[in-house]
Amino acid sequence: MSHLVLASPLKGWIASLDEAPDAVFAGRMLGDGVAIDPLGGELVAPCDGVVASVHRAGHAVTLRAACGAEILMHVGLETVALGGEGFEVRVREGQSVRAGDGLISFDLDFLAQRAKSLITPVVITNPEAFEIVRRDQDQAVEAGGFLMELRALGGAAASNASDASNEISRAVTVPLMHGIHARPAARIAELAKTFGGETALVVGARRASARSPVGLMALAVRHGDEIVVTASGADAANAVAAIVALIESGMGEGARVLAKAAPAPAPAPIASQPLAPAALPADGVLKGVLAAPGLSIGKAVRLASSDIAVREQGEGQAFEEAALVAALDKVRAKIEANASKENAPGGDKARKAILSAHLAFLDDPELLAQAKSLIAAGKSAGFGWRAAVGGYVEALRALGDRRMAERVDDLIDLERQVLRALNGEDDDAAVLPPGSILLADELLPSQLMGADPGVIAGFATARGGPTSHVAILAAAMGIPALVALGGAALSIADGTALILDADGGSLRVAPDAPALEAAQTQLAQRQARKAAAHAAAHAPAVTKDGTRIEVFANTGSVKDALAAIENGAEGSGLLRTEFLFLDRQTPPDEDEQARQYQAIADALQGRPLIVRTLDVGGDKAAPYLPIPAEENPALGLRGVRVSLWRPHLLKTQLRAILRVLPQGQCKIMVPMIASLDELRAVRAVLEEAKRELGITHVELGVMIETPAAAVTADLIAAEADFLSIGTNDLTQYVLAMDRGNPELAARIDALHPAVLRMISQTCQGAKVHGRWVGVCGGLASDVAATPILLGLGVTELSTTAAIAPEVKARVRDLDLAACQKLAAQALAQTSPQAVRGLVQAFGA
Repeated sequence: MSHLVLASPLKGWIASLDEAPDAVFAGRMLGDGVAIDPLGGELVAPCDGVVASVHRAGHAVTLRAACGAEILMHVGLETVALGGEGFEVRVREGQSVRAGDGLISFDLDFLAQRAKSLITPVVITNPEAFEIVRRDQDQAVEAGGFLMELRALGGAAASNASDASNEISRAVTVPLMHGIHARPAARIAELAKTFGGETALVVGARRASARSPVGLMALAVRHGDEIVVTASGADAANAVAAIVALIESGMGEGARVLAKAAPAPAPAPIASQPLAPAALPADGVLKGVLAAPGLSIGKAVRLASSDIAVREQGEGQAFEEAALVAALDKVRAKIEANASKENAPGGDKARKAILSAHLAFLDDPELLAQAKSLIAAGKSAGFGWRAAVGGYVEALRALGDRRMAERVDDLIDLERQVLRALNGEDDDAAVLPPGSILLADELLPSQLMGADPGVIAGFATARGGPTSHVAILAAAMGIPALVALGGAALSIADGTALILDADGGSLRVAPDAPALEAAQTQLAQRQARKAAAHAAAHAPAVTKDGTRIEVFANTGSVKDALAAIENGAEGSGLLRTEFLFLDRQTPPDEDEQARQYQAIADALQGRPLIVRTLDVGGDKAAPYLPIPAEENPALGLRGVRVSLWRPHLLKTQLRAILRVLPQGQCKIMVPMIASLDELRAVRAVLEEAKRELGITHVELGVMIETPAAAVTADLIAAEADFLSIGTNDLTQYVLAMDRGNPELAARIDALHPAVLRMISQTCQGAKVHGRWVGVCGGLASDVAATPILLGLGVTELSTTAAIAPEVKARVRDLDLAACQKLAAQALAQTSPQAVRGLVQAFGA
């Protein structure tokens, strides 16, 4: 069959798909078709076929005709939020139907009151195989009346029919904590490209090529959703199995399955238009969200991205396609060259991760296919590229998911880079005056990576989020940054003096002389303290009254160990061994681990090395550890619980640590301890490993990260050789706030009195048995917290390498008796803000 005639599945008015108030349909992201404004409450089959899918909310159905054409019928828009209310599904998946058979009945009056729109798109979801050669439009139609006629493209119909009949599919429940967002979408697409046949993910009535990371993101797959992985071709079974296995592995995104709950209301869409400038507050102080810490003084430099003009009409399909491919190649080469640079601004790890995401988007086959389809229709390469990217940008913004919306910046960034390449423009960095504080609606990653970091004093944006790629870059580059200041940030004139206090979340506009002088004094004091601290970095940290405090550094590689020594750290108080275990298909063997641990020990030149045993689970998943689905992984199988669940991995790691020479340089630390029984179980495995290797002694300590461990510290310290407090997890468990939730970020402060009381109780319990207590969590790197931690009884601090000199300098300014008095006052406060106020007023 080369032509297929589709009858109207509804009584109503046929309109252009452009009239659908939904970017996904109007942008033809799911395929071409028509929209019907219904006048009846029954959806019928437009042709003979098989029901390919029925959405669980009952509002959409996809029919597959014998020739392979796939017809999606989606009753109303945003009707998924109704959770099936108002709909009655009359067919099941896999059922054969004849033209005119009833598919879905619905309450038209109910939908008119509750749905965003009654417009019902009828879309051909495999446009690569079929084109619409004739359609009725802008007229009334009865159910069963002519709607459109399809023609198979070349031999596509036969091959699609064959593919459809041989298609392999498998359902999977998505365990990814944040659904299929940018990172997992890119990994799925990368895997899908290794198979020859067609692969796709199906969510109800929506379908996207598994090779398209942007298309996968636009599916809006959320944690706990059930999806279907499909594939056709000779290796279809292998493709489905591989993609399902990848999704089920958690991909390092955390793995859990939510209990069934009532459908949540549709999220409010995120604004897609630039913010309008707003009036400045009377006091000239704008409040924002911390994106990267620091204090700076400078002058405003407004970055307004000028619109790039593109012509609509092309100069021929061959010419425009060649121009687009050349522009993509140019941008790709530039990104790859940037990624290959060593020690470039932005930090190697952060910069390369962001550039890798850009490459994945740039190579997205769906973006290219949509652009080429518009070129084939007579449009220019620039018009086609902008339209293709723009459709996905609007779709991602409309999801209402903050993480997805922050990836929009990456797509806009790529759109501009490709358009500039098409226009023959060099995307050179702007020439900025020294002390520039950049102001923008939103800043793009390439704008920051392309600027001279030596002249940027900071940046502030009207919109944006603290987990966006540009925020990550700013932190890696050491540039103070604030986001989400609102439209008032766009009213600041170029050249205006500014004080950017990212730590305090404020931007002071046109400060008066006293404010400017105070900020200059504060900044000069910070810089002088930092310079003095680095000059004395290798001197010991001893308080004024002679108390010795050890200042170590947290490490995760040989490079980190070298940085620790360079900054005067006296050892490593935490070696995160996950770097050996993640992003691989099998765990490292004993020899590989021993080599890596020995290399880090050698880099420390004999200084102490405290090795934390494997800490995975929760938000850190390893593909070879199929952790069962959990409703709340932060409280599930993670840390020591994983090690005891797979004791062979624990023993292999312990043996590798014991092999490090000289013996005694390494100490072993167990994460996420909640009871003495867990420590005893680990010690039993350790004793067995010691006997096998002929080792007589090694210190075994624990991390205090749970309230249970803190309140039973006296019991645990009876058998642990030392205690080290992980304040990051301890804080989230004490406050019952997810530290990965950006909405709660400003409220998660380890100087909360409740957390300090847990630290105090830990120190008291350890003192009973003469054990030392350290802090290896983020609070150790907070110089403001140093006097309180010492006052509570902490004698070892393991910080980031860069801050170690300043922590040591702070220790030298302190008197222990005064610290103890301050700590007692801090425990009596009612908020972390009050505690920080005490510290600010504290005199050494």
